[in-house]
Amino acid sequence: MESQPIPFFVRFRNIGVLVVLIVLVAGAALLTPQNTFIQEANLKTLLALGPEFGIIALGVGVLMVSGEFDLSVGSQLALGSLIFISLAGAGINIYIAALLTCLLGVGIGLLHGLVVVKARIVSFIATLGFMLTWRGLTEILTAGKVRSYEFVQHETFVQIFTGRVGDVVPSQVIWFVLFAIVLYFVLHRGRFGNWIYATGDNAQAARAMAIDTHLVKIVCFMIVGFLCAFSAILQTTRTSAVTTHAGTGWELQAVAAAVVGGTSLRGGRGSMIGVFLGALVIMVIDNMIVQARLPYEWSYAAFGVVILAAALLDLGIEKQIQRAAV
Repeated sequence: MESQPIPFFVRFRNIGVLVVLIVLVAGAALLTPQNTFIQEANLKTLLALGPEFGIIALGVGVLMVSGEFDLSVGSQLALGSLIFISLAGAGINIYIAALLTCLLGVGIGLLHGLVVVKARIVSFIATLGFMLTWRGLTEILTAGKVRSYEFVQHETFVQIFTGRVGDVVPSQVIWFVLFAIVLYFVLHRGRFGNWIYATGDNAQAARAMAIDTHLVKIVCFMIVGFLCAFSAILQTTRTSAVTTHAGTGWELQAVAAAVVGGTSLRGGRGSMIGVFLGALVIMVIDNMIVQARLPYEWSYAAFGVVILAAALLDLGIEKQIQRAAV
């Protein structure tokens, strides 16, 4: 049987995601009450808050390409915020506090990776346990109360992480784009990226090619941990506070962003451009719900539908690819 050509929407899915994003933005601009979506105040808020989630989604996308999940990213964000604000409040140099927070994030990622690959616990279950552990630890350490710290005295630090470039573009957007570029080169222009794809596509075959699949997965978990910690620094610097519910629901939103962007739930397929666009789609949907003044509970239903729809599309694409390979 002759192989069939891969359908256009499979080969150019990123274009499809971009079209969806444009339609969503246009719809939000037209349908939100009093056109609040396109008002300057809302756009500033979206561009400041959105990248904090988007940065984490980038890491989750890389991890999913390797064939694993991390459902604890929201809890990692909350714990990282608490650690950072505690170190800063203790009088430690703000830059050292940020560095230690990032190292802690890398350490958490290392722990997750070791538990998954060495103890052979399915990542979905392992990180679900860690999600509850880190969230519970944050609750215990804060006694359920808000922790605050004034960053006004660290003007340069604040400008670097949450300031504005040219008084227009929030620094968070710059960080989001920079991380996307770095991870693009990691995933698509380097040997390690090839290892990630090979590991996610067929770990057994990857091992036969002398690829250390355990190391690949551990490093991917560490990337997620680092980005969660970095995002925690951004959020804490912006709000000057940490709450125990910080990042709640972000784990599923991050998965949704990756899947919408074309990352396979089975691993081995996905692109950084797709994840970047998928994260933007999730940001816009989340903001639309807020601007429409709907109860926040609606967001859970909305993202549930998004995940299901993206999963069904992913299944259809997988079948098309298999047919094309026959």
